[in-house]
Amino acid sequence: MSSTPFAPPVPTSPAVARRVLASGWLTWGAAVEGAVDYWRGALRRGATPLDIAGDVSRWWEATAVRREPTWASPNRVVMASDLARLRDFDPECTDPVVPTLLFPPQAGHSSCIVDYSREQSQVKTARAAGLTRLYSLDWVGATDATKHASITDYLRFAEAAIEHIGGPVNLVGDCQGGWLATIYAALHPEHVHTLTIAGAPIDFHAGAGAINDYVRLLSPADMRFYEEVIRLGDGVLKGAFMLNGFITIKPENEIAKHLQLLNHIRDEEHVARHRAFEDWFKHTQDVPGDFYLWIVERLFRDNALVRGELEIDGRRVDLAAIRCPVNLLAGATDHITPPAQVFALAGAVSTPPEDIVQRVTGGGHLGLFMGREALRDHWPPIFAAVQARSRRAPSPAATPRRARAVTPADRDAIPAP
Repeated sequence: MSSTPFAPPVPTSPAVARRVLASGWLTWGAAVEGAVDYWRGALRRGATPLDIAGDVSRWWEATAVRREPTWASPNRVVMASDLARLRDFDPECTDPVVPTLLFPPQAGHSSCIVDYSREQSQVKTARAAGLTRLYSLDWVGATDATKHASITDYLRFAEAAIEHIGGPVNLVGDCQGGWLATIYAALHPEHVHTLTIAGAPIDFHAGAGAINDYVRLLSPADMRFYEEVIRLGDGVLKGAFMLNGFITIKPENEIAKHLQLLNHIRDEEHVARHRAFEDWFKHTQDVPGDFYLWIVERLFRDNALVRGELEIDGRRVDLAAIRCPVNLLAGATDHITPPAQVFALAGAVSTPPEDIVQRVTGGGHLGLFMGREALRDHWPPIFAAVQARSRRAPSPAATPRRARAVTPADRDAIPAP
């Protein structure tokens, strides 16, 4: 075994080798296809060398300048700590409906992905479906003061947030926010009215997930690689490191995205959509080092959650304690969290089968949270069903149609993980 800090402790696995080879081929294909499309278009419109220079200049500016992403819907921060904030999307709302709390992903990016834009927003979709008492957690990037934060600290903030809101609540968790919401529901089932997770790994070893392949490659024996990453980050997992990891897993998406931009550089609407996505994707935040190492060791490596072996502060996280209605959403082409990892929750909870919904979108990982197909075709019926279970007084039942209408039909999608 190599003693070099960044050298994998075992030889490259066949699964990783296949991924690298396939990704290399797709990256080359994306580069060729994008370049050919641009030059074909340039010849068709009779572009001069000066025109092409202008295209490249505009393309460079659009790829180089990044801004901090923002939440699309009006909201108020009603509770805050060094780790997280609680956002209320209608502080004056008194509708007789069970409140809903969103757990966004926590993977080195802004939590505002759940309210990505005016046209692509889980927040707007949920409210249009009648879940008007809506809140979201908002993860704060790690600092020197919070680099030792633990899973306990995050669960305590979630508990305080639900106490502030007044439970029980509907929990909706995306990706890392999904397994965190699931852990909370298992530890505090009395606080949870319904549980919905999207793209959230529960069985971290199920399916053919890219991250699982790399974790198996790097940590079957020890955690030295990950500990060195945290040491180099001075106690935190740098958001830029995670970003580079996502890009490395599917570099063909990065190539296709930027060549797509070049091909549409004169289309102001497309340029604006590209900028919006890159502002969110490339504006990173750090994750506490201790929390990250716990995730890698206990969840990804040991798969302790689905095995029933996870303990937090001396309490076993028993998924069978979850008895509320459960909604599970996965992406057919999600290479980060394959559907099998999400749907494993169905076999672990005590919820009656008739109260478990499993849906599959046609897209990938990020598309589950902010993609137009997911927001038009899959989230509206899920949120409408949650609303129907959440009415505390007689009122008209929500229909998916109104929630579907807040997201316009799909057009050229920005290639994304």
